[in-house]
Amino acid sequence: MLVVPVYNMILAPQSTLYFQTELLRQSAGGKGITVNEKVILIVAKENKQFNELTEDSFYPIGLSGVITDIGPQGYSVIKTVYRVNLSSIEIKPDHTIQLELSRRSDIDDLDSELEKEKLKNLLQEMKAYASGFEWAGSADYYIDQVDSIGTAACMMSPWLKISNEERYSILEEDSRAKRAELIEKTMYDFLEVGRITNEAVSSQQKEYQQMYRESAIKRQIEHLQKELDEMHPENVTDVQKFEQKIADSGMNDTARAESMKVLNRLRQEGKESVESGILYDYLDFMTSLSWKKQDAEHIDLEEARKILDEDHFGLKKVKDRIIQQIAVMNLKKQQSGSILLFVGAPGTGKTSIGKSIARALGREYVRVSLGGVHDESDIRGHRRTYIGAMPGRIMDGIQKSKVSNPVMVLDEVDKLSASYNGSPASALLEVLDPEQNNTFTDHYMNVPYDLSDVLFICTANTTDTIPEPLLNRMEVIQFTGYTPLEKLQIAKNHLVPKSMESMGIAPEQMEIDDDALESIISDYTMEAGVRGLRKHIDTLCRILAVKVSENPGDKVKVTKETVKSELDIRPMQHNKVLDSPKAGVVTGLAWTPVGGEILYIETLLTEGKGNLVITGQLGEVMQESAKIALSLVKSMFPEEAEILKDRDLHIHVPAGAVPKDGPSAGVALTTALASLLTGKTVDPHIAMTGEVALRGAVTPIGGLPEKLMAAQRAGITKVFIPAENEADLKDVAAEVKEKISICTVTSVSRILKEVGITNSNESDLAC
Repeated sequence: MLVVPVYNMILAPQSTLYFQTELLRQSAGGKGITVNEKVILIVAKENKQFNELTEDSFYPIGLSGVITDIGPQGYSVIKTVYRVNLSSIEIKPDHTIQLELSRRSDIDDLDSELEKEKLKNLLQEMKAYASGFEWAGSADYYIDQVDSIGTAACMMSPWLKISNEERYSILEEDSRAKRAELIEKTMYDFLEVGRITNEAVSSQQKEYQQMYRESAIKRQIEHLQKELDEMHPENVTDVQKFEQKIADSGMNDTARAESMKVLNRLRQEGKESVESGILYDYLDFMTSLSWKKQDAEHIDLEEARKILDEDHFGLKKVKDRIIQQIAVMNLKKQQSGSILLFVGAPGTGKTSIGKSIARALGREYVRVSLGGVHDESDIRGHRRTYIGAMPGRIMDGIQKSKVSNPVMVLDEVDKLSASYNGSPASALLEVLDPEQNNTFTDHYMNVPYDLSDVLFICTANTTDTIPEPLLNRMEVIQFTGYTPLEKLQIAKNHLVPKSMESMGIAPEQMEIDDDALESIISDYTMEAGVRGLRKHIDTLCRILAVKVSENPGDKVKVTKETVKSELDIRPMQHNKVLDSPKAGVVTGLAWTPVGGEILYIETLLTEGKGNLVITGQLGEVMQESAKIALSLVKSMFPEEAEILKDRDLHIHVPAGAVPKDGPSAGVALTTALASLLTGKTVDPHIAMTGEVALRGAVTPIGGLPEKLMAAQRAGITKVFIPAENEADLKDVAAEVKEKISICTVTSVSRILKEVGITNSNESDLAC
């Protein structure tokens, strides 16, 4: 008796099996096998090599059979008889298997006629399934040899997608009727899945054939169209133009893929489509961008310096920093360095110097105004799902420049605001970060663009309203106000020639003397920059253009009297030094967006109950400074302060219609209160600036150059400043420092001594 292990096969009694002859010989220990030899088929739990099998590797039910034929082509025929129970399995050293077994009876509950009907239907389904294959003819021959449901299952067993446990469960079933149902379900499931798969494959093949046919036709059409275009270039379609532009643009792979996707949609939609205009605009924008990186060119530093000096007078610190940036770019052969933020009053040349930088570098110039921008999409662009979508201002500027490395001035970054549509300042973080902007993605484009070659320059009037994360990405360069002498030189060398040229007045037709320009500067402007000065010069030239036109042969000379008579404007009144001192009144210095200005701190005692009254539109910071100053004066002059119990103290800063705030009026408030309580006056020609602490220390302030210029203009002769601001004096014009005695102090008591209020022995004064 031959024992043969099997795995992953369906076994059923009274069936015909086709078995590998070599496996039968291996099971016989290498001996020969003969026809009519009895066989016991045992089912393995796992697929193991013959020499790896053990007694526990098999299920407890097997199947007996007889070898009825030994085929010459490697397969033998086994006719199964009945199932057997395996009570003992022993594997010999020569790998033969010995068994103790007993016959396992079937429950004969399957009607023979019903069995024949089931077999007939199953064979028909098998033939129908096989008809879809090329080998259907030979399959029909083998199907006709099937003599039972079990044989059909055994024949199809290698292709059935069921587990080994499911195959064994069929052999394990005692009821013939249930066993037949299990086989039917397994077979019909396989045939149905196969039929659906074949239909899907057939349908897919038809789709592929149709797709290949369409592709071939399109290629042929494109080839013919190309020949026609070469013969008639004037008839080239928009799609073909964009195809060529995309090919020549040098786009990165992501941008090219997105552009081709949109181009295919344009081709499919056609010109009459509602979306064709949107698709056309997108492709036009993408192909008009410069995607190719510009080669780094060597820049002549002397020539760059010459250009900067030609366009702007003064601004030495700013120009030196720009030259340093250019030098680094020359050495590294690429865009490098910090993002520059020019901060200063209006009209000081922050924006116009950006154009000079572009000219010095030989690059295109783009200005992007950010004043009032409150929508993130103004920076990042609108998504194309919105009607009227457009790119953001950054990419729009790049597109207009037609290069990938322009000088881009982001004007008025301090006037950005946030709304429910997002924060544009946050969107600028990626734009201005050298570590991120090489993959900047505009929502409209939906693909990354390299901004690393763009030289960004930002401008602002103040840094107070710029968010800290954005400010940290920039290097702040202060634009101090111009002195009257600098304004005169700017007017003579730049503003007057440009204004005369714009009005059509030749140099030999009009002459403006220095006294006239000085009169405009001192009497008709009150600013740190030269914007108002330029407007008045334009107005004067426009008025005098009438005289030039009426008397073309005569030369018009403009004097100080001409300015007064022709400019129908009331001269501006600057604060001047008071004629006489008064107790409780001290001259202070203030910074404003249009430059520096002097202001008076006025104090007064009135009948009352010890209340403190503050007027003059003082902000929270100045109100706190006033309270600190009052507490400090009470501690320094306890006897004199007794009067405050029965009196109200009124502090006022004139020009009540103008809001005032900032940490720089503490020393002036303290000095004014000390003057009031002691009754000692302070020379109005002495001014002071600085904040004060409760311990009496003078702390630093900002805007020192502008404040000192205002002091010099108003006729101040001495100014007290915080000692910590001494380093800022290098930014103050020489002509200002020559006309004013500037003293640095560390304590307010020293100031009180110098102005004659106390007799302190402190010696921290440095003038």
